[in-house]
Amino acid sequence: MNGEAEFAAALAAANLPGAVALITDSTGTRYLRAFGMADAVAGTPMREDTPFQIASMTKALTSAAALQLVERGLLDLDAPIGTVLPQLADPQVLDGFDDKGAAILRPARQPVTLRHLLMHTSGCGYTFMDADLLRHAMAEGRMVPGSLDSLRLPLMFDPGERWAYGTGIDWAGLAVEAVSGMRLGEWFERELTGPLGMTQTGFHAELPEGAAQVHVRDGQGGFTISPMVLGGGEYHNGGGGLTSTASDYARFLRMVLRGGELDGVRVLSPETARLMHTDALPAHLSAGEMTTAMPQLATAFDPLPGQRGGWTVGGFLVNTEVGPAGRSPGSLHWAGIFNCYYWIDPARDLAGVILAQVAPFADPGVLSAFAALEGMACAQ
Repeated sequence: MNGEAEFAAALAAANLPGAVALITDSTGTRYLRAFGMADAVAGTPMREDTPFQIASMTKALTSAAALQLVERGLLDLDAPIGTVLPQLADPQVLDGFDDKGAAILRPARQPVTLRHLLMHTSGCGYTFMDADLLRHAMAEGRMVPGSLDSLRLPLMFDPGERWAYGTGIDWAGLAVEAVSGMRLGEWFERELTGPLGMTQTGFHAELPEGAAQVHVRDGQGGFTISPMVLGGGEYHNGGGGLTSTASDYARFLRMVLRGGELDGVRVLSPETARLMHTDALPAHLSAGEMTTAMPQLATAFDPLPGQRGGWTVGGFLVNTEVGPAGRSPGSLHWAGIFNCYYWIDPARDLAGVILAQVAPFADPGVLSAFAALEGMACAQ
């Protein structure tokens, strides 16, 4: 069975409503296919240009925007971010609960920096991943999706102490807004997605016409539709609010492969582009493993079983050994909560993305199809 047949078989076995898959190198698209339905309930076919909520695939773009402002001297990776974001000037750490169920808080032992936010070492967490943070947020009434109040939670640990996935890059997006005087989407359009020709990428309070719907399996072989839309709310969610297409996102992936430039337009200096690629996580820490406190939204997942995961200030997980599907050491990758996944393999000059819209995260079928897509790319 050739690579494309293996991928098609894996996708069929996944029992998904639909998906779009793409493979690119630094010069252009090698493979692009749409499968199934964008809305399995309404019977809307998937197209190659169907928009998807790419969720946490937004993080790499927000990280790039923050680094653009570091280049311009408006942000500093290692200065206390509280001078830019007063809400983080005096962070508190959640140290458990007393015998009456009240949260025990204490001052953080060091300030939060932009580097901490970009590296997920700030202590800022996600309620859907941490039971204690979820308990505190529910008690404080800070669970409204898309609200700034939902970000105003204590840290899970002291900055720099460990790696834990969370809202750090949401805060980094707010830092971009604070120093630029623009909304995050406006900065993207002027300085990143606009120059890169990513015309279908943006923040939307309502899904664009024809967008893929988020599906949930009904237990009887069919699907229901979830109304979740991540791009609305009080702020442009730099941690997970963008809607995009496979071809649009591939333009960003090609820019990363090309060291900060695409089609003659440079959006990051070569030095900053190298930072995007470089594992900056202390060697005693490992990135990537995902826990869950809301399994209906995201199941526990380890994308790099058996190896240490690195992380870059560009918002990428780095495999430090050969990856599970064969990607080279030093490859970059991450995902979005509705089962969107991508990888960038600079050593092979390859990148790829698979976009689906189904909950919960870490769907085994999508992960198998993603691995088969990667295998097909490496075999080309």
